[in-house]
Amino acid sequence: MKRLVFLLLILLLGVSSAWGKTVSGEVVMTFDLSGQQSGREARLWIPYPISDANQLISDIHWEGNYSEAAVYTDRENSIPILYARWAADADSRRLTLRFKAERREQLRRDIPRADVPLDRAAFSRYLGATSMGPIDGPVKALTDQIVAGKKTNLEKARAIYDWTVDNTFRDPNTRGCGLGNVPRLLDRPGGKCADISSIYVALARSAGIPAREILGIRLGKKDGQDITGWQHCWAEFYQPGYGWVPVDPADVRKAMLKQNLKLDDPQVAKLREDFWGGVDAYRVRLSEGRDIELNPPQQGPAVNYLMYPFAQVGGKTLDWLDPKTFSYQITYRQ
Repeated sequence: MKRLVFLLLILLLGVSSAWGKTVSGEVVMTFDLSGQQSGREARLWIPYPISDANQLISDIHWEGNYSEAAVYTDRENSIPILYARWAADADSRRLTLRFKAERREQLRRDIPRADVPLDRAAFSRYLGATSMGPIDGPVKALTDQIVAGKKTNLEKARAIYDWTVDNTFRDPNTRGCGLGNVPRLLDRPGGKCADISSIYVALARSAGIPAREILGIRLGKKDGQDITGWQHCWAEFYQPGYGWVPVDPADVRKAMLKQNLKLDDPQVAKLREDFWGGVDAYRVRLSEGRDIELNPPQQGPAVNYLMYPFAQVGGKTLDWLDPKTFSYQITYRQ
């Protein structure tokens, strides 16, 4: 029945993807803020996955000893967020979120070469700058060099993809998935998935191509696998008259590092094509958007992105890149 619902969802959304391997399992997220400072209100925001044309999310359940908990969305991106609050006098602060996910390998390669008009107003938030992703100045100057002589949206999107693969590198010393600070990255284009994806998105937007980072987590391949640090970010660009197309130059560079491959290696040519218009099934989309004002609102500045859980105790933000201190664990179950 769930598979039928998934297929109907795809048909209703008018998606023309080709589908390959399917992966399914359960993700269990456990949080324990009991060890944080006592006598202070504790608040937790968790990216809340939903079904879309590429994934089916079901059997969502959360439980804990919170004072209140509910699902909200932010104002700008309509990102679903599970929010929980513990009163200042709480002796224990625990929450578990679990959901089942069915994800299919996404292949979007029958992309039409001819351009159709783009409704720029409808895609304005995918064309604009962010605090760490400017689209003018040096970014625009670089974009103009990359897309020189390219006429169509598709040609420009591909040129930016190839440039990103050719000129970035994976830096294993980067914390988490990286900040995606594009001006700094143009000086030293090394980082992890959020960094490399953010470069692609900023360059694409600077070229007038709607683009976005997709923020998620990789799924495991074994029952009971700890996927706490498996967050992953990839990118999508919009092809008018066709839809969103996934690209993952970061995974090309990751494979190159792990396999010690050079750009002229035949295996890199294959990887380059595999992650152009295609992403594997071992990932779940959690959210999108940058410079996020959470709902209910957090104290302090906008959140760069919501891929990791976000928590504040007594108004102080916990380090979400340190799950041991933050005290959370994410587990994959088959």
